[in-house]
Amino acid sequence: MLDLAVPWWEFIVRGLVVYAFLLVFLRVTSRRQIGQYAPFDLVLLLILSNAVQNAMNAGDNSLIGGLLSATTLLLCHAGLGWLGNRSLRLSRWVDGQPIVLIDNGVLKQEALRSQGLSVDDVKAALRAGGCLHVTEVRRATIETNGQITVVPRRPGTDLAAPHEPD
Repeated sequence: MLDLAVPWWEFIVRGLVVYAFLLVFLRVTSRRQIGQYAPFDLVLLLILSNAVQNAMNAGDNSLIGGLLSATTLLLCHAGLGWLGNRSLRLSRWVDGQPIVLIDNGVLKQEALRSQGLSVDDVKAALRAGGCLHVTEVRRATIETNGQITVVPRRPGTDLAAPHEPD
C-alpha cells in the first residue's frame, strides 16, 4: 500500500507531462468541449481520464503514488491559475478570448466553424436568451468558459445602424 513501484519524482514528472498534454489538447479543441458537454463529449472525457491514468502512475497503484499524482495535478492547476493572473498573454492562451458569433443580426459562419458549433447550437442559445431569430440579436458571443451570451436588439432599432461600443 505504501511501497512505490517507481521513484517518487517520476510521479511528479509524469503528472506534469500529462497535465501539459491535456491542457494543450483541450485548448486547441473548440470551446464547446469545455462549456457545453454533449453525451459524446462526456464519454470522451471519461475514456481520456482512464487512458492517461497508467501514463501517470506507471502501473503503480499505491496510496502514496496516487497522492503524489493528485498533488502534482492540483499544484499544476493552482500554479497555472496564479501565473495566468499575472500574465495577460498566458491567460489569453489558456482561457482564450471571447469570440463574436452574431454581430448586428449577421451570423458569422467562420466563427461557428472555428469553435465547432452548429447553427442549432447557436439557435438554442438564442432561444435561451429570449430571441427566436438571428435578426433579433445585436450580438452573440461565445465566452471563454464556452457559454454563449446573447444581447438582443432593442425594439425599433435598425440593423444597419452601428451598435454601441461594449
